[in-house]
Amino acid sequence: MSTAARRPRQASTVAVRGRKLAVTHHPGAAGRVPLVLCNGIGSSQRLFDPVVGALDRDRPLILFDVPGLGGSAAPRVPYLFSTLAAALHRVIAGFGYRSADVLGISWGGGLAQQYAFQYRRRCRRLVLVATGTGMLMVPAAPRTLARMSTPRRHRDPAYAERIAGDLYGGSARLDPARTISALHNAPTATPRRAYLYQLMAIAGWSSLPFLPLIRQPALVLAGTDDPIIPPVNASMMAGLLPRGRLHRYDGGHLALLTEAGELAPVIDSFLDEDGDERSER
Repeated sequence: MSTAARRPRQASTVAVRGRKLAVTHHPGAAGRVPLVLCNGIGSSQRLFDPVVGALDRDRPLILFDVPGLGGSAAPRVPYLFSTLAAALHRVIAGFGYRSADVLGISWGGGLAQQYAFQYRRRCRRLVLVATGTGMLMVPAAPRTLARMSTPRRHRDPAYAERIAGDLYGGSARLDPARTISALHNAPTATPRRAYLYQLMAIAGWSSLPFLPLIRQPALVLAGTDDPIIPPVNASMMAGLLPRGRLHRYDGGHLALLTEAGELAPVIDSFLDEDGDERSER
């Protein structure tokens, strides 16, 4: 049994804005602000199992599968980050919370930025991990972008292990099997349509124009060896966020999963500082 599985949890399917989303709620301690975890492209909420196990056990957590992934129903039509953020807002409110902290990794970092901007009075703090500003950012190398354009690495573990070092960097260069084990911590393969819709959601989106308007405290976590998100993007984001701060770590794109024990305390410390960790639930 994983550490994440030992946390009290409530799994359900929530109908919101015409979509059926698979949601998991770890209640945590009463009066605490929940942390919402937004996962990367092609991955279900199970991606966060190592992180869930490493975070403060008293912190309430909310995880969900985007349309078409994990336990969520397949999307009938493409969606935008703005509409997905609206659905997420209703999920959070449905658990009785008036505010939340939001963490996003990679693709999920775009959704987290959109949520913080769209619901600035309901988002207390923002954590952005291995992510960028969408369409307007310093891009990865063409070969890396080509590999990211299809879900093959999510569907073919042998292929994923062959390219893991070059694609994810960090510890994946020395131990690709460990990285792929974390990436494939889900019972089903990634559907092509769900992956395509995620690509479409971010294709015409950028947070660059509105980053200066996100005034919540924001922590930007970036690896020094991340082929997918060149490190310069993190510096740019931290500089544009009025209350942004940058934390660099020696690692790659998926270090939050493979080195959760090192990065989770950094996140907990940021979320708990200033003594304002209270919920309006």
